[in-house]
Amino acid sequence: MSEHRRKPPQPQGGGRAAARRGQSGSSSGRRAAPRGATESPSDSYGSGSSRSGGEERPYGGRAEARRAAQRGGGNRRRAPEPTGRGARRGGSTGPGRGRASAPTKNRFIDYPRAGKYGWQRWVPSWRLVSGLSLAFFGSLVAIAGIGYAMVSIPSENAAAKSENNVYYWADGSQMVATGSGANRQNVDISKIPKAMQWAVISAENKSFYTDSGVDPMGIARALANMARGGDTQGGSTITQQYVKNTYLSQEQTVSRKFKEMFISIKVGTKLTKDEILQGYLNTSYYGRGAYGIQAAAQTYYGKDAEDLSVSQCAFLAALLKGPTYYDPIDNTSIDPTATKDKNLERSRGRWSWILEQMHDDKRITDAEYQTAVKKYPMPQGLKATKGMTGQISYLVDTAKKYVLNHSNISQADFDKGGYQIYTTFEKDKVNALAKAVKKVEDERIDPEKRELDKHVQFGAASVKPNDGAIVALYGGDGYENDHFNNNADTSGVPVGSTWKPFVLAAAMEYGTYKSDGEGVSPLSKYNGNDHLKVRNNDGSYVLKKDNSVFYQENESDYPWGYITLRKAMEQSVNTPFVQLGMDVGMDKVQSVAEKAGILKDSFAYRNASFALGTSTPSAIRMADAYATFAASGKHADPYSVTQVKHNGEEVPGFSKPKVTLAMPENVANNVTDTLENVIENGTGKNAKALGRTAAGKTGTTDSNKSAWFVGYTQQLSTSVAMFREDPKNSKLLSMNGTAGVESIHGGDIPTSIWTEYMKVALKGDNDPGFPEAEKIGEIQDEAGAPSPTPSVTVTPSETPSATPSPTPSESEILPSPSASESCKFSWQCTDTGGTDTGGTDGGVTSSPTATATDTTRGNGNGGGIFGGSTG
Repeated sequence: MSEHRRKPPQPQGGGRAAARRGQSGSSSGRRAAPRGATESPSDSYGSGSSRSGGEERPYGGRAEARRAAQRGGGNRRRAPEPTGRGARRGGSTGPGRGRASAPTKNRFIDYPRAGKYGWQRWVPSWRLVSGLSLAFFGSLVAIAGIGYAMVSIPSENAAAKSENNVYYWADGSQMVATGSGANRQNVDISKIPKAMQWAVISAENKSFYTDSGVDPMGIARALANMARGGDTQGGSTITQQYVKNTYLSQEQTVSRKFKEMFISIKVGTKLTKDEILQGYLNTSYYGRGAYGIQAAAQTYYGKDAEDLSVSQCAFLAALLKGPTYYDPIDNTSIDPTATKDKNLERSRGRWSWILEQMHDDKRITDAEYQTAVKKYPMPQGLKATKGMTGQISYLVDTAKKYVLNHSNISQADFDKGGYQIYTTFEKDKVNALAKAVKKVEDERIDPEKRELDKHVQFGAASVKPNDGAIVALYGGDGYENDHFNNNADTSGVPVGSTWKPFVLAAAMEYGTYKSDGEGVSPLSKYNGNDHLKVRNNDGSYVLKKDNSVFYQENESDYPWGYITLRKAMEQSVNTPFVQLGMDVGMDKVQSVAEKAGILKDSFAYRNASFALGTSTPSAIRMADAYATFAASGKHADPYSVTQVKHNGEEVPGFSKPKVTLAMPENVANNVTDTLENVIENGTGKNAKALGRTAAGKTGTTDSNKSAWFVGYTQQLSTSVAMFREDPKNSKLLSMNGTAGVESIHGGDIPTSIWTEYMKVALKGDNDPGFPEAEKIGEIQDEAGAPSPTPSVTVTPSETPSATPSPTPSESEILPSPSASESCKFSWQCTDTGGTDTGGTDGGVTSSPTATATDTTRGNGNGGGIFGGSTG
């Protein structure tokens, strides 16, 4: 490159001008001579000197200085500012800092900051901070303005236009249309008692008449709770609640909270406080399908809203906290904790508190307060609604619970209607089951003739094996007869000896503590005598709470001796299964039952008598668990709904439950083979009238408080429960003497109902029998069992007995079957053990520790299809 086109190097002191000024400053103060006049080396390009003189500058110029600055970036420290006139005129010791440096381009947002180095580049200027703050708050104002303009004021009249929910049979035909449409009517604020108005204000929003209608702190708390996954309720004003009732869904989301805020602000500016309060009371949900204060007054007290007393107003205001928990009825079908007693306790407490708040706020006088608190205003009982009669009421109840437990639909939203629910219920089978119960009940139960026939109840359910569909159920006498508990999906009724198949299945699958994992053969022998001590795995005896030895009883004291488990199941002898359960481990028994379909919440305390059915699953769950045996170990959760639509659109969450393998196939098949023998030769012999291959087990419980039969074919598994219940406290009563007999057994009335129903339900179907059971496990006799010897048949009269013992009724003593009758396969005919005089239905479930699971019944609490809420 030619010399005249190349820029001369610049001194580091800030350029040529600075160099000249530097020279001037170092001389006597005269103005520096023009470059080249002194012929000094410093006059040449690239030879400038510093103010101290003598030091040569490196070759370079402004361009190179700029490049050096760019390479150094913000990490180079700023050089000290020069002093003197050169500094005042812009000189600098740093590269590119003089007048000759390149200009900085203007940016809309100066960040990182130009002209700053090090950490100062990243500190925003006050102009930037203030500008962004103004922009942010301006945006919020704009968004709020747009949100306010876009939302509309809700209408209580529009909210009152609820629809029916329509239920359909399995074939698609309509079952019933039911809902709250006819149970909703708006009333003017003048027709709502002042006591009701002040009850709500005192309880929920004391500042209602003075606040803006929005509680920002409440919304903030709700959002914070939402972020933590906690409860989002609480903190809303009456205005916000009114908005939620009429305009928004019940879902708890951030967007819903903001919508609620905008609409509430607009409502607060457009409506008067009385209009808002009127709207809130007319659109709130009070439970039992009642929307609005007028419907609530009619539902709970059978009167118009304007006629409510102060005490009744306080009760209805308490319901707004949550009718599931503050209505003094049993709501365990929705939540296991919502028992009748707990709900009554909660209701009384809040009712009393609301009255106290009204008094403290000077909303009622001293005299009114004293009168109101004297007596709790117990509401009237449930009433049947249109179409909810017979078994339809229980079918709808079961389907509704299934919908609420398998979707995000709240009960309040569901009761607003507009849903189409397609069920698994088959009309012909539902009718057949109801007729079977009615037929046997009319033949055997006569409450007008016998006092002990009063309060007898039945529950039943029928489930498809390998599928889980509930095709039929019997829940009771119907809502129209004031029977509101669904006996097909209820808890508190112990299942008795129908539990023994789970003990046998666990033994076959897991073996005992001394078999090293080897399964137990059903031909293993255990002591079947009455009044036996039960051993722990370490050889010690099971003790009661007072440390005395626990003795297990049979229903009769017949001396069975050592008998096979197959024979013990056939005759429902208790003692072998209690000891077997201890040897296997009650935890394994529970595991097998749970995998078969029994809900965890329905299990009783795992003491020795756990093996005898102290647990309280529902009829639906027992039918489903036995369906696992019928399906060779495959299990599907019971379900009652196949599809739900809302306004024509399908609601997700209702696909068919998956089928899983709950137990080994041969274990299930061997249980089935053993239960076939119960019907052929044992306590279930009345089921032989079905006329086709079937398997089943009878069950009777302590003090004869319940009796069961659960049986199945490959096509259908059905359970039937019978019990007596005190209507005052829901406690179970003994059935000794019921139906004119000494005691009721599962092989009697429950088996008769089962057989009558299954004849009709299976009419026209083929009889496929069951898969053949293969030999399973090893014979593992209980300690003390005699060594195998040639079997000798001994008649009952030859049985030695110091004192003849009373035996069960003739209906329960079964003749000894011949070898051909009791042995389906040759490997099953090994020494049956004991004396084959027949047996009983089990029955006694004495426990080493006291339990109360078989005394008080709940509705769907733990034992139900949903375990109180979940399916």
